[in-house]
Amino acid sequence: MTTGVVEEIKKQRWKMLLVTMFCYLFFYTGRHNFGWAAHQLADTLHISYERVGWISFSMLVSYALGQLINGNLADRFSPKHMITIGGLLSVLANVLISYSNSFVVILILWSLNGYFQSMAWASGSRIISNWWHTGNRGLAFGLYTMAAGLSSVITYLMSILLVHESWRNLFRIPVLFLAVAVIIFFLVVKNGPDTVSTSSGDVAAPKPGWKEGYRQVLSNRRFLIVCLALGFQSMARYALIFWLPLYFLGAGVGTTGSQVWISLLLPIGMAIGAISFGFMSDWLFRSNRINSISFGMGMCSVLSAAIYFISAKSGITIAVLVFLAGFFAYGPQANFWPLAPELLGQVYVGTGTGIMNMVAYVFAAIGEPLMGKFIDATGNKAVIFIIVTVISLLSAVTILLTRTITPAKIDADKLEVDYSAG
Repeated sequence: MTTGVVEEIKKQRWKMLLVTMFCYLFFYTGRHNFGWAAHQLADTLHISYERVGWISFSMLVSYALGQLINGNLADRFSPKHMITIGGLLSVLANVLISYSNSFVVILILWSLNGYFQSMAWASGSRIISNWWHTGNRGLAFGLYTMAAGLSSVITYLMSILLVHESWRNLFRIPVLFLAVAVIIFFLVVKNGPDTVSTSSGDVAAPKPGWKEGYRQVLSNRRFLIVCLALGFQSMARYALIFWLPLYFLGAGVGTTGSQVWISLLLPIGMAIGAISFGFMSDWLFRSNRINSISFGMGMCSVLSAAIYFISAKSGITIAVLVFLAGFFAYGPQANFWPLAPELLGQVYVGTGTGIMNMVAYVFAAIGEPLMGKFIDATGNKAVIFIIVTVISLLSAVTILLTRTITPAKIDADKLEVDYSAG
């Protein structure tokens, strides 16, 4: 490539990263809004928190299944179109839920919403990996993960402002921002550079067949251990994201404002943690994602235990602990995603990311009804923190097992991919 082409690609890679981040910044308005509706929804439908947990379970399982399918599709089709379609369908599902009074109907719609939402993350990772196949990939994925964390902040903020009204508004108003963001994304983004430089010139490797993609990914034992560790991390993260609002809302929506606003520090900590761990893995840990992840999840375990034993809902101490719990619960996730291209090669990024996210959300799904059952059985919402303590520790230990597996060799021709689709 000429110098001019290289410089243009460097400019475009930042533009595509920022546009993809902007789009994902509003995606959680279509699924993290549910936790804020849990209390009123349970009262309206006259159901237990365990059944509310099963609604959340349905979305997460559907999301996980969608990741398994859509991650592979993102390697073979246009990720831009997949994100656009998924986002708009998610908006529709949320609006339909806001008009429902049936447990079964909401369960079905929320399940469908999980699949629609699953069309975005791996596709976005595919786009970023296409543009950032060289350079500070850890930073790029850290920024992308930060956008997801900030999406939780935006959703929490909107939900806090709307929670004293009808729960139905939680499914109507926030997703309007998602609709606008998706349309802007579709009009601006490109899936990747038109060409990619290889040793033999500007050529593109053929796209992998779907069977080959799954075979290559599922045969990599180090990658499978990473997926397991991510599963525990995701279970801990969603336990906090979904149930923390219920903890601070206390007996109902009339809870004092200071307690509810403290919960906003969780996603703020998550967003800052995401970008911080992106920097930390590249520079402090010298791209050793494994050590960075283990450190972060170990700290999350300690902080969750501290919140449980303090058992407070107001004050500076609990505010700081909630912020730090978010920082270390979500920050390490920024270090998981670069492991897909690093362990699998460039061609299988979408498939690998989809399988990683599938495992993450299967674990998160399993945790939701179990968490609701523990709360129903003990009558103590603080029990979520002791469970998060154990789960986070499991993630920290599991990721270290990758050191016992000999790294798989990646063929040079797997490091390049055709970016031209869409």
